[in-house]
Amino acid sequence: MPATFIKAVELWVPGEDGSLLEFSAGAFGAARAFASLSRSMCFGRGEGLPGHAWDEGRPLLLRSLDSGYFQRTAAAQAAGLGCAIAMPLYRQDALRAVLVLFCGHDTEHAAALELWHQDARVSSDMTLVDGAYGPTHPGFEAVSRETYLPRGVGLPGRAWQRGEAVFVEDLGAEPTRFLRAEQATETGMLRGLALPLGSQREDCHVVTFLAGPALPLAHRIERWALDATGANLQRLYAFSELHGGHTALSAELPLPSAATAAGSAAHSAIVQAWISGLPVINPHPRDERGAPAAAAAACGAMALVAIPVLREGEVNEVLALYL
Repeated sequence: MPATFIKAVELWVPGEDGSLLEFSAGAFGAARAFASLSRSMCFGRGEGLPGHAWDEGRPLLLRSLDSGYFQRTAAAQAAGLGCAIAMPLYRQDALRAVLVLFCGHDTEHAAALELWHQDARVSSDMTLVDGAYGPTHPGFEAVSRETYLPRGVGLPGRAWQRGEAVFVEDLGAEPTRFLRAEQATETGMLRGLALPLGSQREDCHVVTFLAGPALPLAHRIERWALDATGANLQRLYAFSELHGGHTALSAELPLPSAATAAGSAAHSAIVQAWISGLPVINPHPRDERGAPAAAAAACGAMALVAIPVLREGEVNEVLALYL
């Protein structure tokens, strides 16, 4: 099975007294030593990457895990983890969780992790906060740092406007919609995924993942949202490098009734994320029900990460990443 650019994920939640972030769930692939260390840790406000995201109330990107406040550098580097994005999730100004995604570059295949931000007090455009571009392709990084994106323009701008995840199969084929298409194609980065993120403030952030077929973002990417009846989640989109790219096959997951929603742990990770508004990590995705189980088995996924995408405080869709 080919490696993926997104290599590990972990979820941190406030403890009972709210003073510490405690490990809730994770999927680490072959990074067993890093996983063992992570499960034993907790973070106060302003401690480590999760604690810093909590303290600042906004997403944080580390382009290198040798940052002074990242506390697991040696274990991360030994596992091939080179950069990370921490995403705090709030409901009514209360922190509910911090989701951390770790990525890893290699010397042969281009990939990028970026964080974009629009602050209405400063500009009407979205600009780059920071990015991790790997050991090569400084030209693409330079262009990115000089790019200004109005609402609805470019991959981050489209995710910002729609309030939903946006996946592009061929960045080079959309030069009018992905403004850095020429530079991305030159590096071999063809795929792009943009995910809008909230913060404790009212400004908007978008995280983007860029990669090529040889180092895919994930083994499979899906988007799920409510169907016309309101009784099911329907799969809006699915893409996998291992199975010919985009699939148009439809799939549904029934939503529980109000009386059974409290027992959501018995439901698919995707349904749980929809109900709770919190990310759900299943390190045994073949135990899922219905279409997600079949998809996990088909692509050999070792984990399923279901990320709710919120718009105006409500879950708009669920992004599913098969790692």
